[in-house]
Amino acid sequence: MFRKLINTTGDPAVTVLRLILGVVFFAHGAQKTLGWFGGYGFSGTMGFFTQQAHIPAALAFLAICAEFLGGIGLLLGLLGRVAAFGIACNMVVAIAMVHRHIGFFANWYGTQKGEGYEYHLLAIAVALAIMIKGSGAFSIDRALSS
Repeated sequence: MFRKLINTTGDPAVTVLRLILGVVFFAHGAQKTLGWFGGYGFSGTMGFFTQQAHIPAALAFLAICAEFLGGIGLLLGLLGRVAAFGIACNMVVAIAMVHRHIGFFANWYGTQKGEGYEYHLLAIAVALAIMIKGSGAFSIDRALSS
């Protein structure tokens, strides 16, 4: 089972997808976990998720972990499929709970009351590619599966 989970090819295209998604979600996760890059940190994010967004604490914690630990996992190529799955789940929930009400497009001109879901769909597509193909070249998964 573990072998199937980490099995991957040396495909450089998947590596590019994995690294870019990893950078994006590490940054978002670091905002929520560490307060880096203008974020509110763990307690601030948990407070917002549980009190204002009315997300149960356990699910809020899992969402933060999926972004932060998923980003690290993707950057390292460690359990890339698991990391991508967590991020995809996060994005599906974000679309369903928040962004579908705003519409498709990002708020490029500041005329909407929030962001649309086009970014989230791209993240889901990249995560699905990683879930299907694995972590690719230059990954811990590749080193372990060789």
